[in-house]
Parts: sequence; C-alpha cells; structure tokens
Amino acid sequence: MHVAWLGKKSPFCGNVTYSREITQALLERGYQVTFLHFDHGQPQPDAASAWGRSESAPFCQEVALPFLFKSQILTVPAWKSGKLLYKALERLKPDVVHASLTLSPLDFRLPEICASLQLPLVVTFHPAFDRKLRTLSSGAQHVTYQVYAPMLARCDRVIVFSKLQRDLLIRLGVPSETLAVIPNGVDVGKYSPGPSAIKSALQVRQLLIYQGRLSLEKNVEALLRAWRQAQMGPDCLLAIVGNGPLESSLKLFYGHDDSIRWLGFVKDEARRIDILRGADAFLLPSLVEGLSLSLLEAMACGTACIATDAGADGEVLEDGAGIVIDTQRVSHQLQTILPILRDHPEMTRLLGQKARQRVLERYTLTKNVSQVEAIYHELTPPTLASESSYMML
Repeated sequence: MHVAWLGKKSPFCGNVTYSREITQALLERGYQVTFLHFDHGQPQPDAASAWGRSESAPFCQEVALPFLFKSQILTVPAWKSGKLLYKALERLKPDVVHASLTLSPLDFRLPEICASLQLPLVVTFHPAFDRKLRTLSSGAQHVTYQVYAPMLARCDRVIVFSKLQRDLLIRLGVPSETLAVIPNGVDVGKYSPGPSAIKSALQVRQLLIYQGRLSLEKNVEALLRAWRQAQMGPDCLLAIVGNGPLESSLKLFYGHDDSIRWLGFVKDEARRIDILRGADAFLLPSLVEGLSLSLLEAMACGTACIATDAGADGEVLEDGAGIVIDTQRVSHQLQTILPILRDHPEMTRLLGQKARQRVLERYTLTKNVSQVEAIYHELTPPTLASESSYMML
C-alpha cells in the first residue's frame, strides 16, 4: 500500500516526532511512503538532526512544498503550494493520503483536493486544548477547534488523541463515525529505563526537568517561580530542556539562579533519552495540551511525572500513574509538591515504575501504528491479488 504523508519535518516539535515515528514504522512494515512537507528543497541541518533517521532506515521519497513562513505552531504556504500538492498526488496515485495537520491554510483545501482525485483522506488533528476553558490560552485553542470542525467533517477519518477531544469535536458538528481515538505512542524499546550519565555531568544528586517549548501556553514561568519559592537546596537542580519565544525573558528573571540549568534545545535523541533516564521527575505545567509526547517519553523511561490536567495529559496520569495538578494556581501547587519529591525519593521511584507500566499498557507505538493501519485498510478496497487469495481460501 502506498501512503502519501503530508506532515512536518522542521522546526522540531511534537508534530515532527509524530510524523517521524509513524512513517518509519509504516516503512518497516512494508508500506511505500511518500513524505510531502513544507520546504524550499534545500537540506536543513536542524531538520536532519530532529528527524534522526539512520542510513539503514527504509527509503522514504520526499516532495517539497514551498512556504512563506513556518514555526513550531503555524505554517503559511506559498500561493502555488496547493496546485503543486494536487499535481504531486495526481502523479503519485497513492492508496491513501494521511495529513498530520500543520495548522496551515492549505489544510482547509485537503478534502476538496482528495475528493477530486478520489483519494481517501485521513487526518491527525494535533492542537492542544483544555475542556474547561479556564485560561486565555485555552479559550484561543477552543477557537481553533471551532474553525477546523467544518473541514474535519469532510474528511474520511479524523484521528484524535483522547475521548475528551472526540467529544468536543462531536459537539462542534464532526460526525462521530468519522472520529477515531488513537493516542500517541512511544517506542518503548528505545525510550526505556537505563543507566544515565546526566547527573554526574551536571554534578548533582537530584535532578528535575522540564522538556518542551518555552512559550506562553507551556506556563514555564509558573514552574520557575515555584522552584525559587520552594528553596530546594544545593543538591537539587532544575534543568530546562528546550527553547522558544520566551527564552530570553525567562532567563532575564531566572538566568542567574545556580539551581536552574538551561540546556537549550537538545537535537540528539540519544542525549534526550539520557536526560530522561537520569531525571528524578519530569514536570509539565502547561495551560493547554493535546497529548504530550514528551510526557509519554518521560513515562516510558521510568521517570516520575507531574503534569496539569490540560488536554489528555490528566487521562494519561490518572489512577496513580503520576501526579495531576490543576491549571489554576500551578505555581502554588508545585511549591507544595517539589519539596515532597525532594524528600521522598522512594515515592519518585514508585511513580516512575507506575508511569512505565501505564505506557506499556496503553501508549506503545506498535499499538498506535496497528490502529492507523486498520483505518487505511478500512478505507481502501482490497487489491485484486488479495481478493483472489481470499476466494481460494
């Protein structure tokens, strides 16, 4: 089966990781995959590092679509990108088109393009959300869902990450039979507990980390404020892994604190895994989320996790797989929790074990890809060869 995958390769974000993991898994299962993405056709070191595909990995043909602007959140295509996409799909003749939506104006043309070419269209809808509309960020994300709902209703299948997300889209008019709940998945062989050199490298006894974008909706300032107020002591370090638009302003207020280490964006996946394995706890104070891949990766590495109940993250950690806090008064809650994590290492070890077990039960990449495969086969007619084999049986 030939899958035309429309997704993102840079700049690095959860969408990039999702596209990389799913397409690699499909290639390894024998699928032909053509990757269509926004690029100027020139190799980008950042994209190559983030993609992390080895020379021995199965070959994936690529088609570059021109763009005017792209960020971790939004992509603005060039005016001719829609026409080029149509021509590429017409030439490729894939069995199915799967779009990992990049929050681009081109997204809204996909149902029309695929319908005119008689190609089944599967989309994965990533935007963060908070069902309770408790903050300005969550209100803005709800508008995104309202804007996209009519387009999603015209797709053959829409993959979402949680029942909460599914229920929200049904209320906005997307047919229930169109929606498929398939949570993000993690390669639990690669992301697994193991030895780590990060603590010795940082010369610290206890290490807590945040990994993700430094942007308003991630609410990192609340974590930094709580860390300073908790006075964790000389043996504890908070590592901030990532970059983003708020990096300079956060460093202006917290950059001189010796108990906070700014590691920046870590391109190398092996080093990111080493950091997760060595951390005593992973902290995610977001105001809105989808289903955080960084959270699942930390859990798979056996790291104790503390996250807000934004998006589907609360579902992931429910029933003792981690500590769930409310998006309201995040700093106050963390100020109470941080010293407990410091003083009770046996609790963090137990939470890490439960986190790993939860991922093995619900959030493996193998299970995720198998569910995606099932959708492809449901939407595409059997080949003549498979029909003949069935008749012979």
